[in-house]
Amino acid sequence: MMRRNRWLLLAIVIVMLLLINNTVYYYTTKRSLEESLSHEMSSVAKQIEISVEQSRLGAEKYQELIGSGLRTAAIAAQYALDPDIEKVSNEQLVELSERLGVLHITLLKRTENDIVLYRSSDPKQLNVKTSTWKPWYQAFNELFDKQNVTIEWGQSLKNFWTGPYEVATTDTSKVRKWGYYFDGSTNYITDPYVSYEMQEQYESITGVNKLIDQTLQENVSILEITAFNPRTFPLGELTTKTESGEELKHITQQPIIFGAYQYQEQADAGYIAEVFETNKSMTINTTINGRHVLKKFVPVEISKVASILDETGQPLSRYVLSIVSDYRSIQETLDGQFFNVGLIIAIVSLLSGAIVWIALRVFRTSRDRVVREAQETYLEEMNQLYDSIRAQRHDFINHVQTMHSMATLNKIQDLKMYAVDLSGEVHELNELITIDNPAIAALVRSKQSQAAGQKTRLACSFEGMGTLELGVKSLDLTRMLGNLIDNALDEVSRYPDDKRLIELSGSAGSQLEFIVSNYTERAHVLKETSWFEEGYTTKGGEHQGLGLSIVRKIVEQYKGQLQVKLDQSQKITIVIHIPNKK
Repeated sequence: MMRRNRWLLLAIVIVMLLLINNTVYYYTTKRSLEESLSHEMSSVAKQIEISVEQSRLGAEKYQELIGSGLRTAAIAAQYALDPDIEKVSNEQLVELSERLGVLHITLLKRTENDIVLYRSSDPKQLNVKTSTWKPWYQAFNELFDKQNVTIEWGQSLKNFWTGPYEVATTDTSKVRKWGYYFDGSTNYITDPYVSYEMQEQYESITGVNKLIDQTLQENVSILEITAFNPRTFPLGELTTKTESGEELKHITQQPIIFGAYQYQEQADAGYIAEVFETNKSMTINTTINGRHVLKKFVPVEISKVASILDETGQPLSRYVLSIVSDYRSIQETLDGQFFNVGLIIAIVSLLSGAIVWIALRVFRTSRDRVVREAQETYLEEMNQLYDSIRAQRHDFINHVQTMHSMATLNKIQDLKMYAVDLSGEVHELNELITIDNPAIAALVRSKQSQAAGQKTRLACSFEGMGTLELGVKSLDLTRMLGNLIDNALDEVSRYPDDKRLIELSGSAGSQLEFIVSNYTERAHVLKETSWFEEGYTTKGGEHQGLGLSIVRKIVEQYKGQLQVKLDQSQKITIVIHIPNKK
């Protein structure tokens, strides 16, 4: 039952280790893949940033070309019109706009308190005041005063200024681009303007939104690309009221500069503001619209342009680019790797388990065989001792009769020699009997016979074995001494007969002590720390390295101590101390 519980505990420990290993591997790999995707997103973001900026700058340049065209049209219109605005009719402007290929032409007149749209080919433009158009109104005044515009945004040429495409105040459903020319030769500003169609056609082919669509099609892991106006995004869409009461939405101040914004989070405003202020990228791992995504915010530096303004109408120095990537690519890669590694671990674990099981079976079989052999040896040695005692008693009468006959025949010298031989045999057996421990006596008797067969002398000395009450099993005593004597016999058998001496002593008092000494010339080998480890052997052949490890385990079982001493006289001594459990 206890053995089965140990096996169950071992299995649980192995399973727990595998689970911990797999969990650590899973999260380590997950973090590595997330970092890899983040770096990949940074690289992609940089490429997108460059491409987007190239496309945006191209659109800006195209707007500048349109602005130059408007200046040319304004100069041509001025040459065709009277320098006095009062002598110019709206009908003339209609005809002239058609001839010049512009949408409309408007003339701006400066009044005492305002600058108004005084003449126009578009009736909706007439008599509209401009003092609320910031910073447009400032540009008009600079043209009238200096014939040059110095504000930071828009396109300024000689005697000319144009702003970006913007929603018309007089018709909020239309997007226009106006050009304003004044060289001081007239009492009005000439303002030809065009629709958004030309710019729209350009951007539909090479514009930023076109580029974003192509990028999304080519990169299935990228779900969305968005450019945010970091100053107007928290405020939402900015609008102003026109004189007619309509709401005017300013293109240049839109919260979303380009791209779509479907993957929305309330925290986005905070992320965008932080990226804008710190000018450092940020990656967010989150779930949006039921999908696990990585969202990267990147600050993009730009030169101040008229098409991207803050809430006060001032140009921005940077905007924030957002790239949303599908986390599913990471999860699929992670799941695939986790499955493969898990399969490998499972196979290796099964193989390892099988190898360990086979090794344990082999070891247990070997250990059981050693124990069985020790028990058989113990019984055999006990039987040999008792057989010697019985044989001596059985032969006692024969010995007496023989000695009586020698005395009768007056063979005194022969009688003495016979008595010496008989007393030696009796003394030897009596020494074994006086050990007062049958198990040890039997073992010594057996080992002395074994030693004699190997031309080895086994000298023994025991004290107090009769008072042995240490709680040590007889079988364990014989296993310890037997393995130590066998090890000594194997060692001395390497050397000449005069070196073959083994000294065995034992005493029992406050503790049980056994000392086994023998000659050796291999001190450098026997000093190794693995000498008493299981499976360690220097003998080769069929030896399994179990004998001395059994001694160590028995000594540890009884809370004893095991010492090995090597002196200069080439003697190795093993000392065992086991505490008394009285």
